[in-house]
Amino acid sequence: MDFVQIFNLTAGELIGVFTAAYALCALGLAMHFGYTGLLNFGQAGFAALGAYGYAFAALKLGWNMWGSFGFGMLCAAVFALVLGIPTLRLRADYLAIVTIAAAQALYFFFGTEKYAAFTGGSNGLSEFGGDFYGYNPFPVGRYDLGIITLSEKEIWIRVVSWGLVAVVAVLLLILTRSPWGRTLKGIREDEDAVRSLGKNVFVYKMQSLVLGGVIGSLGGMVFVLSSQTNQASTWVSNFTFMTWTVLLLGGAATILGPIVGSAVFFMFLMFTQAFLEGLVNIGALPFLSIAQVGQIRYLLVGLFLMLLVIFRPQGFFGNKKELQFNG
Repeated sequence: MDFVQIFNLTAGELIGVFTAAYALCALGLAMHFGYTGLLNFGQAGFAALGAYGYAFAALKLGWNMWGSFGFGMLCAAVFALVLGIPTLRLRADYLAIVTIAAAQALYFFFGTEKYAAFTGGSNGLSEFGGDFYGYNPFPVGRYDLGIITLSEKEIWIRVVSWGLVAVVAVLLLILTRSPWGRTLKGIREDEDAVRSLGKNVFVYKMQSLVLGGVIGSLGGMVFVLSSQTNQASTWVSNFTFMTWTVLLLGGAATILGPIVGSAVFFMFLMFTQAFLEGLVNIGALPFLSIAQVGQIRYLLVGLFLMLLVIFRPQGFFGNKKELQFNG
């Protein structure tokens, strides 16, 4: 078994594009649930709108990278307004029902052939990152980073994606430590008390929903720009549940938690896959095949999460008090 290769593959996930994409989506979810107490089970919908918004603007409208990024974020913001206006005055569980249903509706909309002229149907949209990679300052070639070797395009998407993670993390750190952020925490704990102080709870909730949704759309754009392919099958409920896993793994009401949670989650996935494949190849697990490794690793991840929930439900950096919110 090649332990050096296993280590390199695992360590490579620290700077992986998918790790950064899920970190961004989890940071948006931290704004919703961790800081405001909003139960959003449709983060896949915000990510999908960012991805499709970018692809549509680049391919159909001919916009450049900046306009496409802006259009993707605008789509997510409008989606948040449409969801929030009828639900944010009600109990938290109504938002949970609406968001998961709306995300599923978007999945069916993007995948249907009736609107294939706009969304590509089941085939999706592809080759929409030309202008994005046109900004790539790295010369053509392969770059040895010690643990992995990347092309100039792979380097560029990682620089942009982790740069976005850093910018969003700093922005949220500033906002959550401001009076606005403290008001959100107050709404999470007891919105009636905040309302009695003269604060418009509905407006604060809407601002949080829009901001978290826009951050989630950035994660969706990063997710698809790495491969320049965007299909409806990407944005199923599993995407949202994995984002929740990343969030709870690191800590719901933290900034560093979603970033570390994403890194640990994908490193653990890669390690279990590479390690189990190595055991299968040397015949140590004769009852398993390579094709079954993918399913087994998720069982091991589930076991790990069960132990985490039992012994440290607040995650790596969270606080048990932060798990309580006004339902």
